[in-house]
Amino acid sequence: MTTPKTKPSAPAGSPRQKPPARAWQRMLSGRRLDLLDPSPVDIEISDIAHGLARVARWNGQTYGEHAFSVAQHSLVVEALCNQLKPDLTPQECMMALLHDAPEYVIGDMISPFKAVLGDGYRTFEDRLETAIHLRFGLPPKPSRALKKLIKKADLICAWYEATLLAGFEREEASRFFITPPEGITADVSPQPVPLAQQSFLDRFDVLLHDMDNR
Repeated sequence: MTTPKTKPSAPAGSPRQKPPARAWQRMLSGRRLDLLDPSPVDIEISDIAHGLARVARWNGQTYGEHAFSVAQHSLVVEALCNQLKPDLTPQECMMALLHDAPEYVIGDMISPFKAVLGDGYRTFEDRLETAIHLRFGLPPKPSRALKKLIKKADLICAWYEATLLAGFEREEASRFFITPPEGITADVSPQPVPLAQQSFLDRFDVLLHDMDNR
């Protein structure tokens, strides 16, 4: 009688092989986004708007019944870009609107924490930004001039958020952000999630239409 073969047991004390770590996220659209190598075909604006409307700026440490979301911040920054440079193209406005779009996956990390994480965080953020831009027919990266404009608008928006929502004194905020130039205004009143989400989608649709018809 033949004795059935048995699988040899691992030597005592040897480490067991772990299954490979999951490196993708399932989105509500049904897309499966590879986090290490994001593809433009797995990017959907519905997922971006849904995520950004639920990501709070300032880690949620703001006044008001509602958090001030990244979706709202993105809308304000795009509006500020238009105030600072009224002759922007629809494509440039779209890149301003989507300047924080990767945060629908990675969340909104405050600047001090980004500094601690270092280049690894930046590398992933850059890859995801490129995939998002390509998905919507944009250049992989904004031009240097546009990136500088978006950064200025971002810091002006942060000044408004800091002083009106996050408990900063004006003098303190001006040390870290940009005091709004005369005539530049912004509304940072926190909105409920559904309103922020729909407002972001509405602005995206307007810009996409303008890009297609330019």
